[in-house]
Amino acid sequence: MTTTFPRNRGFTLIEILVVIVVLAVLATLVAPNVFRHVGAARETTARTQIEMLGAALDAYRLDNGRYPTTEQGLAALWQAPTVEPRAPNWRGPYLRKAVPLDPWGQAYVYGAPGTQSNSGYDLLSYGADGKPGGTGDAADITSWK
Repeated sequence: MTTTFPRNRGFTLIEILVVIVVLAVLATLVAPNVFRHVGAARETTARTQIEMLGAALDAYRLDNGRYPTTEQGLAALWQAPTVEPRAPNWRGPYLRKAVPLDPWGQAYVYGAPGTQSNSGYDLLSYGADGKPGGTGDAADITSWK
């Protein structure tokens, strides 16, 4: 009488290596496409936030007759300004949440009266590099373009 031992079922080393190689090939093909879209998504987010802040600035102006000064900044959309000139008819907050940072983690640059824009204020993000100017992901995103 011969005894048979149950055979262990499992993956061989070659099968595991083949799966790893297939996953690595897929990752090298997919990753560049995914990361290319991340930059575009950040730019779109910055443009959308600038539009949202612009609408809040317009509401502030309707209530108070002028935009917040550069010194008061965008914080005047969330809390009544404590810096002169005061906002006599402040009916805020004009935003649902505190003023957001841009998609790269930097504060938006605000100036009123504006020097570049016909709207009465300048509002921009310096992009990925956080410096004026630049191209690609480092390009400035402005309220007047």
